[in-house]
Amino acid sequence: MKEKNYDFRARHWQYHKPGMRQRDRIVQQNEVELTSEWQLGCPADAPQILFDAIRDFQDYLLVSMDLSLKITREDGDKVLFLTLDPALDRGFVFDASATHFAVTLADAKMAYRALIYLEDAMNLEGAVVFPLGKTVRKPIYRYREVHSGCGIDEYPDTELAATIHAGYDGIVLMLKGVDRSTMGPVNVNDLVERAAKFGIQVKIYNYLQTFVHPDADGAQKIFDDAYGDLFHRYPGVASVMLLGESLEFPSKDPHTTGKKYNESIVDGIPDPRISPGWYPCYDYPAYLDCIEKAIHKVNPGIDIVYSIYNFGHAPLDKRLDFIEKLNKKIELGVCIESSDSHRIENWHTPVMDYSCIITRPSEEFDIQCAKAAECGLQLSVNCNSAGIGWDFGCVPVVPAPYRWLKRNLFMRGAYEKWHVDAQYATHHMGWWASVVADLGKWTCWENFEPDYEELFRKIAVRDYGKAAADHVLAAWKLWSEAMDYYVASNEDQYGPWRVGPAYPFIFRPNITRTLLGKEIKFPSAPHAHFGWKIIKTFYEPFENDQQTPGFLRYPAELRSLEKMLALWEKGYAEAKLAATTPEGERFAALGHFICNSIKTTIHIKTWYQLNMKLQTASSAEEGLKILDEIEKLAHVEIDNARDTISAVETDSRIGWEPSMEYVCDTWHLNWKIRQVESALREIATYRNILQLN
Repeated sequence: MKEKNYDFRARHWQYHKPGMRQRDRIVQQNEVELTSEWQLGCPADAPQILFDAIRDFQDYLLVSMDLSLKITREDGDKVLFLTLDPALDRGFVFDASATHFAVTLADAKMAYRALIYLEDAMNLEGAVVFPLGKTVRKPIYRYREVHSGCGIDEYPDTELAATIHAGYDGIVLMLKGVDRSTMGPVNVNDLVERAAKFGIQVKIYNYLQTFVHPDADGAQKIFDDAYGDLFHRYPGVASVMLLGESLEFPSKDPHTTGKKYNESIVDGIPDPRISPGWYPCYDYPAYLDCIEKAIHKVNPGIDIVYSIYNFGHAPLDKRLDFIEKLNKKIELGVCIESSDSHRIENWHTPVMDYSCIITRPSEEFDIQCAKAAECGLQLSVNCNSAGIGWDFGCVPVVPAPYRWLKRNLFMRGAYEKWHVDAQYATHHMGWWASVVADLGKWTCWENFEPDYEELFRKIAVRDYGKAAADHVLAAWKLWSEAMDYYVASNEDQYGPWRVGPAYPFIFRPNITRTLLGKEIKFPSAPHAHFGWKIIKTFYEPFENDQQTPGFLRYPAELRSLEKMLALWEKGYAEAKLAATTPEGERFAALGHFICNSIKTTIHIKTWYQLNMKLQTASSAEEGLKILDEIEKLAHVEIDNARDTISAVETDSRIGWEPSMEYVCDTWHLNWKIRQVESALREIATYRNILQLN
């Protein structure tokens, strides 16, 4: 197989997959089987969404199960019939007998979710069967929302249909102004109407800036003009997310600069204090009050969520003060990874950004949630349960499902303890239909937990075939264990983890006549939302006051990564044995890509150490020996990049991320090879310099 860039979108939008029926599957006594005698239907006066959901289910049966059924508007024998019952508080009820299948919905937007539940259950069995009797399903979460999986702020109907089939009933749109997303013009009201046809709500991710202090003269009018006008235009928008990094303001808190992060330099002297966007300033609640008043003045029903993602490394007492003062009309968004401590061989290596290395958050997460519950705040969680974070920045999913399961089960506990009842399931990385997406679906129902080992096996059989299932399960377990040894530092997540083996290796000595620095602008598409701006190419430790310095961390991190690599390679060996179908080949390609990404991260840490050692060498002879090691490592990394090409050509989703576009496709891997070859020429020049008489 060989794919071109963006070929993955066709697979991404194929939510009804052909050939799901296992002809040897025998119907059990406790099951009803839909056969060609059956019909599908809903009342003639039912809301359109019920009829649309029925037609979608009809398409599923035909495409996936090779069963063609008619649609009727009348109930009767051998009919699967949808109806509404407002007496149900939420969710849906199935009542299945040998001659009738009733689907009762609490509200119309449950129509797709109920029938997709049937699709999922039938796909796992490989047959058009369902247990007899009554099945009640009530969702734990008010919504599970994601960004688009096909491109930043791109939501064609095919994406919306695929999104609801993947288990997400909320989408997020990044908005900078009226009908203006981060990627250009957008018809917000049209998107709201189209999404509602699938039972999906729309959230605005705020990029609107109001750099004004709440105490300033005329401040409220500025907020009213900005936010009031915006949300007056969009009556169907369900909620808005506010975030510190896009909501800086001239705070008077002395712990901050009181300026935007990129304006905190005066006469060339940087202010070491933090920007107000990244600190729970004492006056931040008053600033948010102004936004809340402006929005609720025009739309009292809209949910306003403030995510404390950016406050993760601020002192806990300051975060708790912020929570206590937060307007009760604003929902608090908590983040699982942020503020979590971590150690490698007793060195402090906190998790700096989104990562599945954390399965159960630290005590600080519990304290913040408990405080919010005590204060009467509604809670949602930023959890990345779609299976993508910054662990590997350009993969469709981190294939460590046993870890993601633990996170999902923790979130169920958070719901029971503190009523954390909504999920921000992914950031702009999007989503991909996978075992991790399935776990999100199967863990979101109240008073229901399947046998997860059996679930894993059924998913492996469904996606890769019976013969490959044991190898897939073995790979999942090994890769889940391997993530115990992952390193989640800023320099790694903004560097080699973000772009994989396409990451450049820059020779540190600056042989120059132009006196320029050595940071390389990573090549990215000019239309990319972030592109090169979130890729740091000149590898070095990014230190902070909660983390052990790099020169102490790196030896321990390298030992940890070697353990990770050994486990990942064992999993990759299993994955290759499962590569007997196109889907199996893509599974192995993902394992291959991540395996090589681990090697790149090991190599760049070693490269950094050798480069620093070179600059402190005490003799030319010592320097030449170090150059030999650097040169050898460069050739190893060239081979690693070249070896990765087959993986990204097998699956075009590998190497792509919505906000960066392609960063590790064939072109970028060849660019990396050319870059390292250029570094080798620099090394040769430096070798001559060392031998000058």
